[in-house]
Amino acid sequence: MKTYKRYSAGFKEQALVKVYSRSNDQTIELIANELNINVTTLKDWMRQSKKTSNNAASPTSTRPMDWSPEERLAALQQSYGLLGEDLNAWCRERGVFSHQLEQWKANFCSHNEVDRQREEVSALRALKVENQSLERELLRKDKALAEAAALLVLQKKFRALLGGEAE
Repeated sequence: MKTYKRYSAGFKEQALVKVYSRSNDQTIELIANELNINVTTLKDWMRQSKKTSNNAASPTSTRPMDWSPEERLAALQQSYGLLGEDLNAWCRERGVFSHQLEQWKANFCSHNEVDRQREEVSALRALKVENQSLERELLRKDKALAEAAALLVLQKKFRALLGGEAE
């Protein structure tokens, strides 16, 4: 019968910090041996911490351009103070580019973003309405053209029958 060793939450957290802050020449196996724990146990902890961090910090939409203003603000708050490689690593985890963060920051600093978005939405609606009316008009003209072509064919056949002309 196997006995399972219970580890405290503090120990798990310290082990994860050690794994995530390891240098390139250290492997997960080396750290597990150093801490005297099983490699699979350590990898399970890593998987669980990734799931919990993704659930807590991941936005509802996967594409950054679809994020709500609240999600953008949360991303700006989380990435505030990160520089260089730390910022790049944070961006990679969330699928965001650093230039998007800068754009979001500029948008939040300017008060005209909401007005600009409203104008874009209203312009988009107007274009959609215009597109629909043009499509209806095109369909109507296609039907009229088909009707005119059918009338010409019938007129030609009628003349051929009455006048004795060859088709």
